[in-house]
Amino acid sequence: MCRGFDRACRRRRQQRRLTRAVVMKVGFIGIGRMGSAMAANLLKAGHAVTVYNRTRQKADALVAQGARAAASIADACQADAVVTMLADDAAVSSAVHGEGGILSSLPKGVLHISSSTISVAFAEQLAAAHAEAGQHFVAAPVFGRPDAAAKGELFVIAAGSAKALAAAGPLLDAIGKQTFTVGEAPQAANLVKLSGNFLIASVIEALGEAMALVSKGGVDREQYLEILTSTLFGAPVYRTYGGLIARRQFEPAGFAAPLGQKDIRLALAAGEMLRVPMPIASLLRDRFLSLIAQGGDHLDWSAIGQLAARDAGEAGN
Repeated sequence: MCRGFDRACRRRRQQRRLTRAVVMKVGFIGIGRMGSAMAANLLKAGHAVTVYNRTRQKADALVAQGARAAASIADACQADAVVTMLADDAAVSSAVHGEGGILSSLPKGVLHISSSTISVAFAEQLAAAHAEAGQHFVAAPVFGRPDAAAKGELFVIAAGSAKALAAAGPLLDAIGKQTFTVGEAPQAANLVKLSGNFLIASVIEALGEAMALVSKGGVDREQYLEILTSTLFGAPVYRTYGGLIARRQFEPAGFAAPLGQKDIRLALAAGEMLRVPMPIASLLRDRFLSLIAQGGDHLDWSAIGQLAARDAGEAGN
């Protein structure tokens, strides 16, 4: 809370008011569970949002809230900025480089914000391609599950030029509760995002192993989680994923297992590029492959936390 004599705090308040007052025309490409929640928050903030998705019906709910459905990616690019929230490098590449894609349709000087979790190398390529086309590019992946996205409580990791970040500010403020700027090279944001998802997956695996151990020894999983989160491990990641593992609540998937496997693979690729050994990431890659090989494609990525119980012979308990 600001005190009356705190000038710096008053300036921050004024800046937030000015940011909220900026109304932008935004094209939003990719309206899955995360993207639709983010686009809805842009609408709530007063921005004029045009949405595009390959499956047109997914746009209906947003249209009912005031969005306009774009007939094509090129149509969505006729805006002050375009945001992409797509599954992987291939999907983003198709949207950017394909016929009538973002690169050929976005006017010079206009901004592309990529909130997709993509590889470090591809983010660097996107930045170079947009610079050559005279367009601005900001990488802005997010931390948070769909329920947090719906509440506007995502944490945004952003990187790009100062000018591009300033232009992106009103939009990033609308989709997240806090934005962390990590530099001018857009790929830095993707590196931070991948490293964060690696850490989350590491916590999931460790929780799964610990719960399998105590459960087979006769301790109730929910009670064990309460002990953990009330003492040494009170962070939200332990509460959220510990709860899913304890209850074995892996459907519906907030973040599907194949996406988790993809992110670990990209983290390993970044490690190889930067010559950083990541033995735990190699283990996690194999855990995701094991889950997917057993038909777990449709499950939440937290389902790798159930593999230890299976290995201990008590997956059905």
